[in-house]
Amino acid sequence: MAGFFLVLEGPEGAGKSTLARALADRFRSTGVEPVVVREPGGTPAAEALRTELLDGNRAWTAEAEALYMVTARADLVARVIGPALAAGQVVISDRFDHSTRAYQIAGRGLPADRVEWMNRAATGGLAPDLTLILDLGASAGRARQLAAGKTGDRLDRESTEFHERVGRAYRALAGPGIVHLDASRPPDEVVELAWRSVQAARPDLVEAKR
Repeated sequence: MAGFFLVLEGPEGAGKSTLARALADRFRSTGVEPVVVREPGGTPAAEALRTELLDGNRAWTAEAEALYMVTARADLVARVIGPALAAGQVVISDRFDHSTRAYQIAGRGLPADRVEWMNRAATGGLAPDLTLILDLGASAGRARQLAAGKTGDRLDRESTEFHERVGRAYRALAGPGIVHLDASRPPDEVVELAWRSVQAARPDLVEAKR
């Protein structure tokens, strides 16, 4: 069976990590053990890059930030995502290439053609089978983070205007394999809607692996 590449996207505080854990549990309950990764991160090198990128004491230029992001992605694709999909596994990724479009193009204002070239180089043309975008306003996302006691990394501390640009970019995304979910709904409802989207995208997946 072909592998299945599921990506979760959205602004800060939208609940991507929580949803990734919930969907992984759903897959496990059907006998499927997914590979769960996050961006930036997922390999020793990419996790080291993540630490540098999110360090609140760093002051990266927009270009350097983008290069760090896609370097981490390239390593993750080559070492984890690509081999897992080739082996027919389910991969759940907390962020992928749409994050670079939202944060570095819309948020930072980098030229789209330059960033898209970086993305293609990092992914080798790999595209998700399904991308679930969790839509949530910037103020609501920040309120969730404060309630959860998250101190805030370098990106968390960006201006409200920056996060609003990121959110608008996510809301504008459309195309094959992209599904938007209202992240302001109760978490259990979001998980259920997400699972239905997975089933609709690959109705054979769970049935074949029961």
